[in-house]
Amino acid sequence: MTKLQNFSKGIIKENPVLVLVLGTCPTLATSTSVESALGMGIAATVVLLCSNIVISLLRKIIPDKVRIPCYIVLIAGFVTMVQMLVKAFAPALDQSLGIYLPLIVVNCIILGRAEMFANKNGVFDSALDALGMGAGFTLTLCLMGTLREVFGSGTFLGMPIPVLSDNKISILTMAPGGFFIFGLLIAAVNKFGKHKPKKSDFGCEGCPSAEICGKAECGKEGA
Repeated sequence: MTKLQNFSKGIIKENPVLVLVLGTCPTLATSTSVESALGMGIAATVVLLCSNIVISLLRKIIPDKVRIPCYIVLIAGFVTMVQMLVKAFAPALDQSLGIYLPLIVVNCIILGRAEMFANKNGVFDSALDALGMGAGFTLTLCLMGTLREVFGSGTFLGMPIPVLSDNKISILTMAPGGFFIFGLLIAAVNKFGKHKPKKSDFGCEGCPSAEICGKAECGKEGA
């Protein structure tokens, strides 16, 4: 995999929200407006980048048996720093994100990339992976936030939009509307994306019960 592929895979091919279906809770909760969606995306990307770099640097030092607790402690430290910065310089955003900002600690995307990539690869590749995944997460949040704010609230970044502000689809700002937009985007990615798995025929080869199974030909056509 080239450096460009390593970065770009998180945007579409392995988008953490629409393809891997990770981080669904903060995605639905913070995508009611573009501002909160962008804030959550940037905060999560910063934590992901810092944690991936540090975990990659320490991957040969952290004992395998306690790697997950170590990852969580590192991630929690970065989340605390990001939360303090947001509270100091963007109190309105901190209030908008609420509990979901500190809950970045348990975001499946960050812990998943630490376990699946950062502890197996070098610092530069881990940083590119974090930036790509963070970009994919942020873009998805902003897209959902745009659709839900424009059509659900009739505004964009808080500014009223003519016609739409008087014909709001309020349900889009609620949980059912969030799931509806989320489902539409997943369907679009599955329809037009190039990551579809290849169809294959499954037989008895590799099955641990093949020797004792009375239907040894079950995987063959016509059996």
